Amino acid sequence: MVTKNRKASQQKRHFPQKINRIRRFFTLFVDLILFISTFADIIFNFISIMKNGKVKFFNESKGFGFIMDSETGKEYFVHASGLIDRIRENDEVTFDLTEGKKGLNAVNVKLV
Repeated sequence: MVTKNRKASQQKRHFPQKINRIRRFFTLFVDLILFISTFADIIFNFISIMKNGKVKFFNESKGFGFIMDSETGKEYFVHASGLIDRIRENDEVTFDLTEGKKGLNAVNVKLV
């Protein structure tokens, strides 16, 4: 009877240690994933090449518009905060893309 109680108490003592090991493993695993995703973002931003396009629409009073990519024909949203130069409709521009709330946004927009 004594041995059963002793084994049970030993198992109870080891259980928190196992939980802590598992918790540490998952914490390290999550940290590794965050590190890899951050590193991938840095690499992507480093090798991103500016795209060329044409201003399809820009409302200066509202501060937004759309730019059409010359290569793909896709349209990207542009906000006034992403402008380096002042733009108007049909201007040729270069721009970078960044992820926004509703998709890709044109940023660092410059006249060609």
